[in-house]
Amino acid sequence: MIYVVRHGQTDLNKEARLQGRNGLPLNEEGRKQAESLRERLKEVRFDYVYSSPQERAIQTAEIATGMQPLIEPRLDVYDLGEADGLKKHEVQLDGILPDRNLYSGMEDIQDYINRVFSFMGELQLKYGEKEVNILLSGHRCTTGGIGAFFEGVPEDQNILRFSSNNGDYKKYEFAIKKMVK
Repeated sequence: MIYVVRHGQTDLNKEARLQGRNGLPLNEEGRKQAESLRERLKEVRFDYVYSSPQERAIQTAEIATGMQPLIEPRLDVYDLGEADGLKKHEVQLDGILPDRNLYSGMEDIQDYINRVFSFMGELQLKYGEKEVNILLSGHRCTTGGIGAFFEGVPEDQNILRFSSNNGDYKKYEFAIKKMVK
């Protein structure tokens, strides 16, 4: 089973700001959310724990599982470039993303989806037919990207519809393909 966790709250989340690679560690509420997550997952024995390299995701994984996560760069947050840290209501959007014509340095959405899918594909090859519990700790975009791996990328590319709230999780299972004779 795959448990996809979104990190707990940070002060930037609380201030309704976009939070990318210049993000903050968990605040007090975020630590409480991670502790609540630990309580909800206490019956699960995790075989593997992976995290985005961002401190807030690492903290959430550690608090929720009591384990040191393996850092996976492909789970890193979407690079917002110049839009990182701006108040959400002030940002001009092009669909679900800040407008690339106004904010430089942003990651291409297809490149982002490809890197998340690349990691998930590797996990599926390695563990897809094994009974293991894997926790993946990331961000709103990460939980959305992983959800899209399992559910399919929507036509409008709004992968955020699969996202979790701060300190929450979703569960997925790799489909085991059996040969039909």
